[in-house]
Amino acid sequence: MKRGMLATILDAGARERLARISLVNPTLSKRVEDSLLRMAQSGQIRTKVTEQQLISLLENADGNGQSSHAPKKTIVYSRRKHDEDDDLDFDI
Repeated sequence: MKRGMLATILDAGARERLARISLVNPTLSKRVEDSLLRMAQSGQIRTKVTEQQLISLLENADGNGQSSHAPKKTIVYSRRKHDEDDDLDFDI
């Protein structure tokens, strides 16, 4: 039933993209599928969802902080800057 409803909501490109995403990230795919079904039941979707519309929905779903991925961490290297003649400045 869920697949049938999604088939009527999504066009071919969007269905294919969602199938590929479900192979890589099933939790994101399920979240987007549930969102699409809710939107269709509430009447927010009047035409078939295109691949570009699905991409924007995926970006919103992944950007809400509810992603199953760990947050991205960045490493910042703080290097000390040395002058070439620092060693020669000592008063001995």
